[in-house]
Amino acid sequence: MITTDEILDQLEIMFPDAHCELIHKNPFELLVAVVLSAQTTDNAVNKVTPALFESFPDPKTMANADIKDIEDKIKRIGLYRNKARSIQNLSKSLLTSFDGNVPQSMKDLTSLAGVGRKTANVVRSVCFDIPSIAVDTHVERISKRLGLAKVYDSVEVVEQKLKRKIKRERWNKAHHLFIFFGRYFCTARNPQCNNCPFQNICKKEKLEKYKIAFDELRTE
Repeated sequence: MITTDEILDQLEIMFPDAHCELIHKNPFELLVAVVLSAQTTDNAVNKVTPALFESFPDPKTMANADIKDIEDKIKRIGLYRNKARSIQNLSKSLLTSFDGNVPQSMKDLTSLAGVGRKTANVVRSVCFDIPSIAVDTHVERISKRLGLAKVYDSVEVVEQKLKRKIKRERWNKAHHLFIFFGRYFCTARNPQCNNCPFQNICKKEKLEKYKIAFDELRTE
């Protein structure tokens, strides 16, 4: 039986440069970028944030901006109107509650508009080097395919299981390794199964059967 450490060791060989691909220069920019990345690719976000941050480089300018101007900067990504409101509201909260600084605690981060556990964990990990595991769609899929979580586990349960099974000092790196593996190898629709080093432990078929059964129950 392969261990979690062995899985991570193999992923490090495959993706030695795994890192956060959202372009940012400071915690505020990353916080905004992660909020914008919901249901959108990092690549799409990276195309709109340079102009956005050139016009609104900090919480004060973002908070005081005309909402239409923010929308105009990000209209090429999905749900841009909702996201424009979120990043403006979180900017206002940063000013009123945190002196314009991005907080580090989970409680404070998730008090901000549009910020859930995943976004908070990304910021805590990347900007503040606080051991965290952010579970996005890639991390969830990989965790379940590799048998580190059950197919029916919620995102919150997946996070807790990964924290138990992965050594704390590897949490931050594991997050990026799982994302790179899910984004560039074990993709949702066309994974490279024939070349995968984890074929013997893969639960992909079981996961797909569960999804089909779940979808059928929802349509009844």
